[in-house]
Amino acid sequence: MKNLLLLFSFLLTCLGCIANKKETDENDKTTVTDTHDAKLETAIIGGGCFWCTEAVFEQIDGVKSVISGYAGGKIPNPTYKQICTGLTGHAEVIKILFDPKVVSYEKILNIFGDAHDPTTLNRQGADVGTQYRSTVMYLNETQKEIATKWKFSLTSQLVDPVVTEIVAAPTFYKAEEYHQDYYRRNPNQGYCNFVIRPKLKKLNLE
Repeated sequence: MKNLLLLFSFLLTCLGCIANKKETDENDKTTVTDTHDAKLETAIIGGGCFWCTEAVFEQIDGVKSVISGYAGGKIPNPTYKQICTGLTGHAEVIKILFDPKVVSYEKILNIFGDAHDPTTLNRQGADVGTQYRSTVMYLNETQKEIATKWKFSLTSQLVDPVVTEIVAAPTFYKAEEYHQDYYRRNPNQGYCNFVIRPKLKKLNLE
């Protein structure tokens, strides 16, 4: 009888643990669901060296993350060395995850227009090549429409025409890790001192 009572007590304990585990799992699922904000949106743009554009958008309220990468070329998983030849067709771009309730896609494009020269073809300053082209890679028809209107409006404000390409977003390849958060990690590097920091100050971001 004593053994039966012990067995019964053990089974109750196990059932209690299983119930607690199930409740914990359900709570965990809820937590995961709550923390995954489906209302965040993505923008992919390129305007010269991605070290610059990344540094700019990392300072913008409503931007949750910025990833430097490559898109628009002919080969999969390109390396930095490959795209620097200008022969792969890829552009240096950034993928921006943002909260549209804080910063709109239109606002992102306006900042983008101020952060680089959209009137120079395949060039930004001393960076020359198709990999440095000005590009907006839209992910849906709404972004395409907004980008088209933005380009038309900006062209009407400038002497030279805006040459920014507006294309459907191709596959995005994340750049090597040493490119990520480049300005934050290397604030005293030469390019950061002479190119990125003045740009941030011009935009009142530093």
